[in-house]
Amino acid sequence: MNNELKECPHCKVGYSEQTYIDNLKVCPNCGYHLRMDAWERINYLADKNSFTELYQNLSSNNPIEIDGYVEKLQAAKEKTSLEDAVLTGSCTINNRKALLGVMSFAFMGGSMGSVVGEKISRLMYKGAEEKTPVIIYATSGGARMQEGLYSLMQMAKTSSAAAVMDNAGVPYFVMLCDPTTGGVTASFAMLGDLICAEPNALIGFAGPRVIEGTIRQKLPEGFQLAEFQQQKGFVDVIVPRNEQKSFWTKMIDAHMGRF
Repeated sequence: MNNELKECPHCKVGYSEQTYIDNLKVCPNCGYHLRMDAWERINYLADKNSFTELYQNLSSNNPIEIDGYVEKLQAAKEKTSLEDAVLTGSCTINNRKALLGVMSFAFMGGSMGSVVGEKISRLMYKGAEEKTPVIIYATSGGARMQEGLYSLMQMAKTSSAAAVMDNAGVPYFVMLCDPTTGGVTASFAMLGDLICAEPNALIGFAGPRVIEGTIRQKLPEGFQLAEFQQQKGFVDVIVPRNEQKSFWTKMIDAHMGRF
């Protein structure tokens, strides 16, 4: 374990790496939520030994034959120990059945290519068929440009799958994490029955600098952060990390008729 202090990017107070790990990567001083990898989230959300990975063998075959894409994919796999930018599986959360999809920003910026769209869609179809709630933790820079139109098609595919869940009357919950932008925001990430966010998460479509350059106006303080988006009605509730497991327990009970 590295003994060097890790500085909080918000308040600049330093803590050991172990302190951050013990506190679910939340700054003990100011409550700033640092980014987490997919397995770290599953470890605090799912009951012990309850998570079973689904669709883990899906991988991209470079559909438009972009030079260097195969090498970038391999590098991302080695860096994250994931096959692509989302980890999907079944689990229990305080003994409630759930299907869980957790995106990884560390895998090519959480970009949505054909594999991400396929895994999330399959998870939703499974939820609709088995009457099991689906929880997606979204974090992404948007569509994966190396897959061109195949990436953009995932917006329609995942949105269609969300509609299947809605028609089946099965709850679909979303937790927006830092950052959630681009085509992910413009599709499945904003279609949940309940749209939640972690504190201080950046949520939007285009980035603030792009928007300011387009409209030629200065944006308000905190623009696109979760707290701003909640005020404007894009986010239903902000849930701190240490409350999320109990929060999902209550939401599953409320939506699945278990009291």
